[in-house]
Amino acid sequence: MDVSVSEFYTDKTVFITGGSGFIGKVLVEKLLRCCPVRKIFLLMRPKKGGSLKARYHELIRSRAFDNIRQDPLIFEKLHLIRGDILQENLGMSDADRQLVQEETNIVFHSAACVKFDMFIRDAVQMNVVGTRRVLELVEGIHNLDVFVHLSTTYCRSDLPLLEEKVYPSKHNPDDVIHLTKWMDDGVLKHLEPKLIEPEPNTYGYTKSLAEQIVAEFSGKFPICIARPSIVVAALKEPFPGWVDNINGPTAIIVGASKGVIRSMLCDDQQNGDGMPVDQVVNGCVLLAYTTALTQATSKELVVCNIARAGINSISWGEAVEIAKTHIKEFPPSVALWYPGGSPKRHKMQHDIAVLFTHLLPAYLVDFILQLAGKKPFLVNVQKRVTSGLGVIQYYAIRPWKFSNQRYLALRSQISEDEDRLFYTDIKSMDWQSYMKEYVRGSREYCCKEDPATLQQAKALHSKLFFADLLLKLTLWTWCLYILYLGLKYIV
Repeated sequence: MDVSVSEFYTDKTVFITGGSGFIGKVLVEKLLRCCPVRKIFLLMRPKKGGSLKARYHELIRSRAFDNIRQDPLIFEKLHLIRGDILQENLGMSDADRQLVQEETNIVFHSAACVKFDMFIRDAVQMNVVGTRRVLELVEGIHNLDVFVHLSTTYCRSDLPLLEEKVYPSKHNPDDVIHLTKWMDDGVLKHLEPKLIEPEPNTYGYTKSLAEQIVAEFSGKFPICIARPSIVVAALKEPFPGWVDNINGPTAIIVGASKGVIRSMLCDDQQNGDGMPVDQVVNGCVLLAYTTALTQATSKELVVCNIARAGINSISWGEAVEIAKTHIKEFPPSVALWYPGGSPKRHKMQHDIAVLFTHLLPAYLVDFILQLAGKKPFLVNVQKRVTSGLGVIQYYAIRPWKFSNQRYLALRSQISEDEDRLFYTDIKSMDWQSYMKEYVRGSREYCCKEDPATLQQAKALHSKLFFADLLLKLTLWTWCLYILYLGLKYIV
């Protein structure tokens, strides 16, 4: 490329949706720290009962921005735009809409529902209608270089191989939008499983519909679709192991470390396609750059699968075993029981394990709490855990194949210095050190546990270990005694 990444982003104005999300925070931080942008517009709605200013301060207080906090002037590049992708015209004022369309050069659309099992009406409004509203705004931008839409590699679960191209959605997005507008909740809930089939949830289904909406704008301006796989904790930036939401593999690490999750339906031989959030963001930043420079004339829609695709992968079983060793180094300060359990390949085996290690202990603990006059809680916790695992397990029990040639090619289009700055190399990642930081980061950044409490947590971990050992010995002794009595009776 004749123009470097830094030169491309110099004095550019960027518009971002979903800037307060997991990927969004890392994207904003990376642009502020490594790209000489002039301004960043963040579409954001105030929280209920709060102001937009309060939302802004909440955002910049995030640990994600600790590396740039010493330069307070850098946050002056952030400009919050009051709006909501669930509202007509994005809920933006005419003045803000005009401002954005006059000044914006680059758009990253990352706002989406994070609940995989969201009700179909809500998922369609968020992922499909919301995407169209953003595209209608973008269509009026005067000097647009590129529009980047964040999708997912799990948008078409029925395909044996997901290539870097747009696939026609199962249904016409307009038909689905219309359907969800007039049909009542009961009927729509009844039809939902058949409607989204073969997708396992509304997330993948509506992401496919959203890609179809994006494709309808192809040719009007440069567009690229970035499809990350499973987005996990940071490899390096803003900090190794940084993660701020309990979703996906992070939920498993946190739940297992607290002794809440002891079984998961999972093919431990299958590789999990986890991409660190900072490598996802670097891929998006570079994808915007390459698309803007190469597609300025043809305006051909570009699709990039930001995935490992079997390169330097790790199996679910290996990840679990490595995580177990590091949970001993970074145990939580509050835990229900000693970490244990294992993945199960067979559903019956998993269901039995859930009954004896999740549900029955939960009912026992809640019963004891009720006798003590305290409020029971563990059964409800386990119900939520079971529901969450049901979503994750679909992706952990089967193989997935993606092509990622365009993602791999990003490195060849930039200089060596920029390759170090916007690192996307997935071959150099060391899983042992990464999983150690992931477990530590889940404790510190996600669960917000002070590192100073680590020694106290280790003491609790030791007590739980001996309590768990004592319980197991008691149970085995009881089982052997019953067996002895049975054999004695037979003889």
